[in-house]
Amino acid sequence: MIQLVQHRHKCIGCNACVEVAPEYWRMSKADGKCYLLKAKQKGDFYIVNAPDFAYEENVQASKNCPVNIITVKKL
Repeated sequence: MIQLVQHRHKCIGCNACVEVAPEYWRMSKADGKCYLLKAKQKGDFYIVNAPDFAYEENVQASKNCPVNIITVKKL
């Protein structure tokens, strides 16, 4: 199991995460920022647990993010 964490209010809406891991990331039509699908908000962060097979694509999404707001942790 892995945990994905996004610091959403710092998102600039570049779409880099969506391009690499579209099963977990989408662009919001409301504000133009990316959001983490099925995530729960905890303060300024959005958090979701995902299966291990999603690790590589989400690590790549994290690396591609120009503002470094995505964290991927193995649980």
